[in-house]
Amino acid sequence: MSGGARELTVDLGERSYPIYIGTGLLAELGRKFTDRGFSVKSPVMLVTDSAVEGLYASKAEESLRASGYTVTRAVVPSGEASKSLERLDVLVEEALKAGLDRKSVVIALGGGVVGDLAGFLAASFMRGVKFVQIPTTILAHDSSVGGKVAVNHRLAKNIIGAFHQPEFVLYDLDTLASLPLREVRAGLSEVVKHGLIWEEAFVDWCEENAEQLLSLAPDALGYALYEGCKVKSIVVSRDEKENDLRAILNLGHTIGHALEAVAGYGELLHGEAIAIGMVGSARLAARFGYSPDIAERTERIFRKFGLPVRIPDSCATENVMSAMLHDKKFTEGKMVFVVPTAIGSVEIRSDVSSEWVKEIVDGLREGKS
Repeated sequence: MSGGARELTVDLGERSYPIYIGTGLLAELGRKFTDRGFSVKSPVMLVTDSAVEGLYASKAEESLRASGYTVTRAVVPSGEASKSLERLDVLVEEALKAGLDRKSVVIALGGGVVGDLAGFLAASFMRGVKFVQIPTTILAHDSSVGGKVAVNHRLAKNIIGAFHQPEFVLYDLDTLASLPLREVRAGLSEVVKHGLIWEEAFVDWCEENAEQLLSLAPDALGYALYEGCKVKSIVVSRDEKENDLRAILNLGHTIGHALEAVAGYGELLHGEAIAIGMVGSARLAARFGYSPDIAERTERIFRKFGLPVRIPDSCATENVMSAMLHDKKFTEGKMVFVVPTAIGSVEIRSDVSSEWVKEIVDGLREGKS
């Protein structure tokens, strides 16, 4: 493996898999396929998007072909709109034409949209084939680990999906150099989230090293992504299918997903919407008697990373509340929220008053304190 590379394991017994984090890893893709014993007789499908294709697809394919694999490339439009049943149908047709079989491997090369879409293709094609995650965004350090794959419905995000674990995750940090600053910031939102739910010391470190992370300093970025993936791998290893503990990873997502749906997928980046949602959850903590300092600190760190902490005026409170009713975390007439009890600690509350949530959503509107 490349010098300075880090490795983690998602411990799921016989279905355990590694996460590789480092530079120069795309060139090693073919060898890792061989090491895992993937059949060279079955075609491989590389799913990527229009933004990533010209940057990294050829390099990944060259490595695979050098190891004897036949590769078919499938390109989807960049953006959240590609996470749809209509786009899935197109990919299934391409997979059939390419002759994919039960021993084929689907590769997701891109950000969270590509990972979710290609992963759901792998989960559903022939009732499940192997797949590999190659994230090319910071945000995807979260979505590429844990096996949650899905597409959106016009009324709700990620509502059509499955749990389908990858064979491995290959995180080549070289692919992050092409990210626009806005996407860097949005990705770091989920990095900070892992500290907020698990370890205050990591939150402290992120705040102290915000400038280095925003400038993609290799040492700082490699460490941050390793720590973020480590938290995710620990949680998934203990609760693969979100029966209890894994739900803590949804900090900020109840409000955040609703904002994405109301604003129109793409107007607010996922990490931006989740940052606003995490500020909302932190404000909710005060309603349960926890320190108001939680909200103040949460807002401060996201401001330091240049992330939004207020809801755009275009997202009416009534529409945001309506969108939350379609969320998977709305059950039996009650709202379920992940609520911070301190920086680095959270609890899952199923007794959240919708009136409280409405007041908090309204209070987060732009122009309000």
